[in-house]
Amino acid sequence: MKNNKIIDCITFFDNNFMFEIRYNILVNYVDYFVICESKYDHTGKLKKENFLFKNEYDAKKIKYILLDKPFPKDTDRWQNQAIQRDYILENLDFTDEEDFIFFSDPDEIIRPELLVNFNLKKKYGILLQDCFNYKLNLFNSYESPWEGSRVTKKKNLKSIDFMRQKILVKNLRYNFLRIDKEKSIELFHNGGWHFNNLMSPQEISLKLKTFAHKEFSSQEFTSEEIIKYKIEKKIDLFGRGHTYKAVELNKKFPSYILNNLEKFKRYII
Repeated sequence: MKNNKIIDCITFFDNNFMFEIRYNILVNYVDYFVICESKYDHTGKLKKENFLFKNEYDAKKIKYILLDKPFPKDTDRWQNQAIQRDYILENLDFTDEEDFIFFSDPDEIIRPELLVNFNLKKKYGILLQDCFNYKLNLFNSYESPWEGSRVTKKKNLKSIDFMRQKILVKNLRYNFLRIDKEKSIELFHNGGWHFNNLMSPQEISLKLKTFAHKEFSSQEFTSEEIIKYKIEKKIDLFGRGHTYKAVELNKKFPSYILNNLEKFKRYII
């Protein structure tokens, strides 16, 4: 009998399409999905509540958390992002100390087979994931493997934002004298997929205007026409010279996607 529950946590802005993919890939492998949405974007502007609970979802497996308070007036986007992430932690009272708490950005999906009899030998875990941009099979070799989902036991979780921002692969390369760097980290190779910007140009534009990286919120990056051009040319949004390559959809991809190619044809090249 499994004693440790698997808790899959994300923050949520507006991408119900991505959550539907996440749900269908992981539903038979996780005990709970925890979705934290805020009534305010990270710039502090009021937004509508976007999460759509579909009839196909198992209500017993979904914990939806709404952060309905405005962010403080003196915080920046990064601090607001941290507040939303750690609001999840405030609402994990249904979990036990030995449960595994995974935190992912919404477009980072854990390889489900990894969760079968999951064991964590270190204090924290980092899932190294294949990165794709714009399309399900447009491979981003520059940012693969992606340091994606993080995991720890509930008893070790003091801050979700800390786990995301400070639990890094590079920590393992620091001298042992650097006691300020957490080094009890286990790396999980083949840890899943980062389906980045699987959105329309309009949706990507809104994301860039509101997410933590304020430096990319100018017209130079958020113009829908510029974004459309970059998608068509298979090049990076941020002018780093990255060009992406289409790869074959094979058994390395989630079976849910392989079994629904017609449904996802808009996002396959």
